[in-house]
Amino acid sequence: MIHHVMASAGREVYHVARASTATHRRLRDRLTAIVVATVGVDLICATLVLLFERDAHETQIRTFGSALFWTTGQLLTVSSNLNNPVSTGGRILDLFLELWAITVIAALTGSMVSFLNKRAEEVDSAQ
Repeated sequence: MIHHVMASAGREVYHVARASTATHRRLRDRLTAIVVATVGVDLICATLVLLFERDAHETQIRTFGSALFWTTGQLLTVSSNLNNPVSTGGRILDLFLELWAITVIAALTGSMVSFLNKRAEEVDSAQ
């Protein structure tokens, strides 16, 4: 039973990667857009937080590497082992990153639910 489920899931991932049908292509395009936009947001925000924080007193964000580590942590987990920014600009950016992360999760969830519903309709109509 579990082998059948895993094999079916593997086939669906393959079909999404290859955009085998319009449904698979839509999901691939949505996932690609989300990933590209999020990487762009991560890089832009890392640059901005570095500009806001690098001269701030008591900050731990002093290099682009630490800025990128912090922004990526905020996007992936809404937390980091680095202290939160101490500058006003950094704090505003922190809120933006948290909102972005929540929005991305909602968009991913909606995309997956839409895909699964459409695939269920396609499978039912094929039988």
